[in-house]
Amino acid sequence: MKPTTTPPAGETGEDNGVRTFAGVSSGMRTYILLLLTFIYAVNFIDRQILVVMQEAIKADLSLSDTELGLLTGFSFALFYVTAGIPIARLADRANRRNIIATALAVWSGMTALSGLAQNYLQLLLARIGVGVGEAGCSPPAHSMISSLYEPKRRASALAFYSAGLYFGVLLGYLLGGFLSETYGWRATFLILGLPGIAIALLLRFSVKEPLRGAGSHQQASLKETLAVIARLKSFPYFAFGCAMSAFVSYGTGNFLPSLMVRYHGFSPSEVGMILSLSGGLTGMIGTYLGGVLADKYGARDPRWYLWIPGLSGVLAIPFAMFGYQTDSPVLMVAGTGIAAILSTMYLGPAISVSHRLVSPHMRALMSAILFFILNLIGLGMGPVVVGMISDTLREITGEESLRAALTIAVSLAFIKAWLFFEGGRKLPQDLAQHAED
Repeated sequence: MKPTTTPPAGETGEDNGVRTFAGVSSGMRTYILLLLTFIYAVNFIDRQILVVMQEAIKADLSLSDTELGLLTGFSFALFYVTAGIPIARLADRANRRNIIATALAVWSGMTALSGLAQNYLQLLLARIGVGVGEAGCSPPAHSMISSLYEPKRRASALAFYSAGLYFGVLLGYLLGGFLSETYGWRATFLILGLPGIAIALLLRFSVKEPLRGAGSHQQASLKETLAVIARLKSFPYFAFGCAMSAFVSYGTGNFLPSLMVRYHGFSPSEVGMILSLSGGLTGMIGTYLGGVLADKYGARDPRWYLWIPGLSGVLAIPFAMFGYQTDSPVLMVAGTGIAAILSTMYLGPAISVSHRLVSPHMRALMSAILFFILNLIGLGMGPVVVGMISDTLREITGEESLRAALTIAVSLAFIKAWLFFEGGRKLPQDLAQHAED
């Protein structure tokens, strides 16, 4: 009889004749990746439905564009990134599956409570609760995926997971537009929030916590992790490159439904259906494609892990500008859709690189720090700045100004491109000195 052995953490072996990695079979590994990706989609369904319903909420609660930006951006992001650091610290030494399941139950419940809000403050507090819950999703999920996949396949796996973001955008637009038009925005929050609790139970009782890589028995303090990150020459560049990517994406994307309603006369259900494809499907394609291309070209030259996001970000600018300025609804959808494919190719490669530069017991915290920078600047400031530009231009000109505000915001993607290019130049030295074993 062939003896069964469990390979060291982070190594490939066999268990009863079944090929394993990190103590998990290939079939279970695929199931975990698919389930985590779907949970990430739920994360963004609960986040995105507010965006697609914001014109109805604005009218009902008498809000300004700046207040909408605060509601969908800064207030959410501030608590999201603040809670992310301690949750990630816990995920680097505790059961990551249980953390994600608990977080999912929390943010789903707070999404449902958003439907009971009767004024701006109540809705703001409910969205803060959603942000705190959603902070417990990605850092432990990133860590689990990095434990399940070897470095040469990690960017593709993390990009697949990250594409769940846009699957959530797709479903959020589609379901949010239809349900809000049929039942109203308050009922929509309830309908889409409550099922997440059942999904949390599925995760808890169907998924095995994977083994961590070598050195996983260690525990790194925030100070120790920050000391490692401080020695990385490439990290500030690609971290702020991600932040500028998110700044442009959230700043323009959160107001795209308003652009369609104000300038092209779409109904909420039409907005939801169109953006579920042009925003959601294209984002999924771009995110996954970015990871695949990074693994392909980065295998020969690691600088391409960061150069691909920079190059694609520049190529997206003219398509986005054209989409915002055209009076043709068809060309608007086409232009912004192509821009979405090109501008979403950064996340998988950046997360993969960040995990290669630290030890396995620092990965969740590394993701949280990366997302702290990304979301505080991107999600926190993007929608607010675009809303403020729109309101300011309207006061100066006396005319509707959202189109101009979006065009100004997307031009900032040139900064993103420079940051990723410089980060790529410095990456080989970091990999030589700090890469995981």
